[in-house]
Amino acid sequence: MRISRRKPAYKKPPTQNNRYRTNDRIRSEQVRLIDETGQNHGVIATARALEMALERGLDLIEVSPLANPPVVKIVDYSKLRYQEEKAKRQERAKQKKIEIKGIRLSLRIGEGDKNIRIKQAVKFLEDDDKVRIEMNLRGREKAHKDLAYTIVKGFIEKINQTVETISEQPTTIMGGKVSTLIAKKK
Repeated sequence: MRISRRKPAYKKPPTQNNRYRTNDRIRSEQVRLIDETGQNHGVIATARALEMALERGLDLIEVSPLANPPVVKIVDYSKLRYQEEKAKRQERAKQKKIEIKGIRLSLRIGEGDKNIRIKQAVKFLEDDDKVRIEMNLRGREKAHKDLAYTIVKGFIEKINQTVETISEQPTTIMGGKVSTLIAKKK
């Protein structure tokens, strides 16, 4: 008998892409109806509410299924979905994702290179990003951890002359790496 090497087909779980029940999918016998102008028509039969929606060329949408009786509204379903998607897009556009930018220093960094990195750090902080300052020590540099610590502290002090910062993470020395995380003071 031959052994099958095929993997079983993966079936996606059914997703619920319709948030509202519409038209014929409304199950209750009676509903509380609100028309497109916002006027409350009270509790009526679902069939009658559906007829009213079809007469106006609109959809009947169950907006509050947990109410007793459920609340339905006469609206254009495609416009409702468009408005909801538009609101979601606007919310996403308003959110500012804060990034952590990295700046690497070395024990033998020159003054010009240090000034360039200070300008970069100030630019990142003014854009409301956080800045991780790192210094990797290699070989015999690991014996001078105290010097690395003072270089990082001096770097932060120079940044503080332009932009006020707070230390999100204290300066730590782990193995051959000195690092800290700073952010703009609000």
